[in-house]
Amino acid sequence: MTTPTSEIIGILGGMGPAATADFYAKLVSMTPGSSDQDHLRTVIWSDPTIPDRTDALLGDGPDPTPWLLDGSRVLREAGATVIAIPCNTAHAFVPRIADHVGLPIVHMIGEVARHLTTVRPRIHTAGLLATTGTLRAGLYQEWLDRFGIGLVLPDADTQDHEVMAGIRAVKAGDRDGAAATLERAARRLTEQGAQAVIAGCTEIPLGLPADAVDVPLVDPALVLAQALVRRVRSGTTAGEAA
Repeated sequence: MTTPTSEIIGILGGMGPAATADFYAKLVSMTPGSSDQDHLRTVIWSDPTIPDRTDALLGDGPDPTPWLLDGSRVLREAGATVIAIPCNTAHAFVPRIADHVGLPIVHMIGEVARHLTTVRPRIHTAGLLATTGTLRAGLYQEWLDRFGIGLVLPDADTQDHEVMAGIRAVKAGDRDGAAATLERAARRLTEQGAQAVIAGCTEIPLGLPADAVDVPLVDPALVLAQALVRRVRSGTTAGEAA
């Protein structure tokens, strides 16, 4: 692989730290090459002090927008030419920062929606495991509607006691404890007709193995990594939010 010297990936992370580290590992694994020099130049800003995105969307915490803007400025000043945000819920705030960042933002949720249109057999209905903030913001609903894909969501009890409990367990370092609750939540979605399950919080793939779900488990962080590699290799700009 020949990497254009002008492109530098800026990762706006810390939401949470383990998910940021996992995303960078996926970016490395998705980059074809046989030497160090074949990989992408990357700047990572991991700021775990960014206020909780779900709390903000539910009106229970401060707006994280100033932190996201500050982190974007750090990346830009460090030389980044494009920004990736490996946090699904943070994308609810992208419209607030996109015009002020001065760099293109590759939109992870938009990339997932496009990816689902390429899966065969064709996906007509997807299930979503995500934070309550992501559900409340309607992020995936909006994008999947554009591509004619239906969405199945957990009921309120499953969302509170399985999905959010699993996400919190991963953030606390208890991945084994997260697995059983997340697997149950995924199974409920497939029982409602989901032909694929979107792991719509970057902590979820850390606690839910792909082989624990009997339909394709779509990892948005992996899709975002693939989109960045395509961009660098071919100059693709689809999915940008800037």
